[in-house]
Amino acid sequence: MNKILVSACLLGEKVRYDGNCQRQHHIKLAVWQQQGRIISICPEVSGGLSIPREPAEMQTDGRIITQQRIDVTNEFISGANKALLLCKKYQIRYALLKESSPSCGSNSVYDGTFSGQKIEGMGVTAKLLQAHGIKVFSEQQINELSGLLE
Repeated sequence: MNKILVSACLLGEKVRYDGNCQRQHHIKLAVWQQQGRIISICPEVSGGLSIPREPAEMQTDGRIITQQRIDVTNEFISGANKALLLCKKYQIRYALLKESSPSCGSNSVYDGTFSGQKIEGMGVTAKLLQAHGIKVFSEQQINELSGLLE
C-alpha cells in the first residue's frame, strides 16, 4: 500500500506560522489515516523554525524572507531535504501539501510583498519533491490524488 506524504497542518497539527492548522475534513484523509498510509511533516518546523513564527514569503530571487527581512532560506531548504528523505525512506510517490505556502505550495505562492497577493509558483519542498519524481498535490486536489491511488 502506497504511503502519502501530507502537510501536518492539513491533518490538524498546529504547526503553521501563526500557531494554527488548516485541517482538511475530507473522507479520503480519514480513510488514509486509518489505513496507516500517511506520513506527516511540516517542512518549516522540521527545518528548525518555531511555532509560532514570523510570516515568510518567497522573493523573486528564490530566497525566503520574513516580514522583518530575516533570511530563513536555509531552514526552508533543510525542511525540504528532510521531507525528501522521508519520501525515500518510505518509497513515497505522492505528496499532499498546503497550497500557497513558501514550503509546500504546488500551484501558487505568496508574491513576496506581504500584501496577500498570490502568484503562480511552487514552494521549496514542493519543487524539490517534484524534481525527484514525486507527484505533488494541494488540498484542493485530494480527489485527483485519490483517483491515482485507487
